[in-house]
Amino acid sequence: MSGGISDLDKNRTLEQWLEWQLRQVKVRIRELEIKEQQEQRRREQAHAALRWKIQPQRSSSAALVHRGDCALYPVEGGFLDREEALIALAEPDIEPCQICNPQTGLQPQ
Repeated sequence: MSGGISDLDKNRTLEQWLEWQLRQVKVRIRELEIKEQQEQRRREQAHAALRWKIQPQRSSSAALVHRGDCALYPVEGGFLDREEALIALAEPDIEPCQICNPQTGLQPQ
């Protein structure tokens, strides 16, 4: 062996550097996955804000119309479009939610 670095040492160093690079890439992938999930949730929330939902009538209260993103009445499906929400609010036994105020999104376009 002469005074230089051996092939074995070079390859061990390369291995360590490649492992470090791989860790960096995995961290970046995790960051991008989180960012993508957050963006997807933001898009879903924005879409829900443009829809409405009806909370069924209880024995002591009227049925309520909520904005699609209202947390007081969470629902996964069965959303109403603008026209259906307008029809529902015209019914005498259906009232707007006083918290999310669904009529604000139903103004004439």
